[in-house]
Amino acid sequence: MTESDLAKHFPTFEKELLSEIITAAEIKTVQANEVIVRSGQNIRTAILVADGLVKIYREDEDGDEYFMYYLDEGKACAISLVCALGKGTSGVRAKAVHESTILIVSPHYVDEWIGKYKSWAQFAINSYRERFEELLQIIDHIAFRNMDERLVFYLRRHKEKLNTNLIYTSFTEIAQELNSSREVISRLMKKLFQRGAVYLHGTHVRIIDLDKALD
Repeated sequence: MTESDLAKHFPTFEKELLSEIITAAEIKTVQANEVIVRSGQNIRTAILVADGLVKIYREDEDGDEYFMYYLDEGKACAISLVCALGKGTSGVRAKAVHESTILIVSPHYVDEWIGKYKSWAQFAINSYRERFEELLQIIDHIAFRNMDERLVFYLRRHKEKLNTNLIYTSFTEIAQELNSSREVISRLMKKLFQRGAVYLHGTHVRIIDLDKALD
């Protein structure tokens, strides 16, 4: 990856910072469904997504997962930034949705660049803020919304982040990511179909108009 390539994904970074990232960071290609960070793992590096898409999950003591949010190109895993500086352990699991390119940065550079480059300091602050706002959305849906509203929220995020109205994720996997059951998701999908919000194919779901979902 060249500085020019990197600049396309991180347009706010100074040229000097881009040059340092190319030199200092490990640039790694991860495959679809490859786990990047595990819950409980000691985090000694910060992770940035240069290209592709990564899913972040919260995992409970029984190993059950709850889907939290996506990280797309030009974004950083805020938790890895914090853990890298504090030498902490991860409370989340990160997995590539499809082939992605990530940047792995040592805590030495994470700390040094905050004082050296204004764009990096702002990038770190924005990463914390964006992830915090997403977590507030998640808490809002878990605490105050019904499962049908949470499912529609999930479908909207899928469409926005993957830029497609086709969902090949199984009902079982959707249920796992929403901490529900396959039976509940199947019943709610049928309700969305009846309202004209989605069309149920044998192998996938096609989103038609989610504005009709909660009429």
